[in-house]
Amino acid sequence: MDSRKLAQRCKELADEKKAENIAILDVSKLSSVTDFFVIATGTSEPHLRAIVDEIEQRIREEGGPRPRATDGTVSTNWVVLDYFDVIVHVMRPETRSHYDLENLWGDAPRLRGPA
Repeated sequence: MDSRKLAQRCKELADEKKAENIAILDVSKLSSVTDFFVIATGTSEPHLRAIVDEIEQRIREEGGPRPRATDGTVSTNWVVLDYFDVIVHVMRPETRSHYDLENLWGDAPRLRGPA
C-alpha cells in the first residue's frame, strides 16, 4: 500500500469511528520525515481509543504495516501512530486547537477525495 492510499485508508477508518474534522496534509515537499499527516479529533478518551484501535487493527488485517512507533496515550489527549510515510494524529479538540498542526503546516496542501 503506497503512502497516499494508506493516508486515505486511515482517514476512512477514523471516519467509520465518527472522528471529527479529519484532514490529510501532504507534507512530502515540506518534510524529510514523512509524506502525509492524518489529523483527526476524538471527543473523549474512549472515543480516542476506539479511533486508534480501529486504524491499527484494520490496517494490520488488510495486510498493511504496523506502526513503527506509537506515542502518547488516550489520557494525554493525543495519540500518534507513526507509519513512517504516514503519521496519524488523533487528538481531543482542546489539544488540537492548542497545537494547531494545520496552521503550523499551513503550506501543506490538503488531500481531498479518494486515494
